Amino acid sequence: MQRTLPSTKFFSRFASPIGNYVEPLADQVERRVIEGEKIPREEKIFSLFEPHTEWISKGKAGVPVELGVNVCILEDQHRFILQHKVMEKTIDKKVAVPIVEAAQVKFSDLKICSFDKGFYTPLNREWLREMLDVAVMPKKGKLSKEEREIEKDEEFVHLRHKHAAVESAIAGLHHHGLDRCPDHGIGGFKRYVALAVLGANIRRLGVILREKERKKQPVFKKAA
Repeated sequence: MQRTLPSTKFFSRFASPIGNYVEPLADQVERRVIEGEKIPREEKIFSLFEPHTEWISKGKAGVPVELGVNVCILEDQHRFILQHKVMEKTIDKKVAVPIVEAAQVKFSDLKICSFDKGFYTPLNREWLREMLDVAVMPKKGKLSKEEREIEKDEEFVHLRHKHAAVESAIAGLHHHGLDRCPDHGIGGFKRYVALAVLGANIRRLGVILREKERKKQPVFKKAA
């Protein structure tokens, strides 16, 4: 069936890029409401003002869904963020190898890395085992006998538990301003994320230096 899109003269007062989304949005409304068509997620427009906004299904209690853009970070054992990637129109599985490759360009001694299940694919695990001495990547779904033995290994379990510290780093970024981006456009978002990561690393350096100074201070004991 041929569709005639509504006139957009009424919307002429909208400046670009908002005006660019009037016709696609009107088309989606007609397809969804009138024709009952299910609109693919990749076609949906979640924000006229920030068109890069994505629908993020977290699947967690209390916050099952969010609107925004995912960010992946790679943190070292000292809690410095070595690498980050704004995951524009992509998923965890597709960034696991690239983020390690990018980090190794700057930090050639990066030989151990832990991931959560969201990054798992057989090919990712194979590639990362070639790039790293140890790649901790729990498998999604049913485990074979050999895979169960691997994931029960003491070193595997120890490194997997270390992964929880990354969740703390992500929470820290949210707490210090990255829960909401005041800049506009995907370029502004990426710039803001980079500045937030820089700020987090500077703050971490300050915590370490302050702790060193504290240890240098003389300890006074109260008389009993």
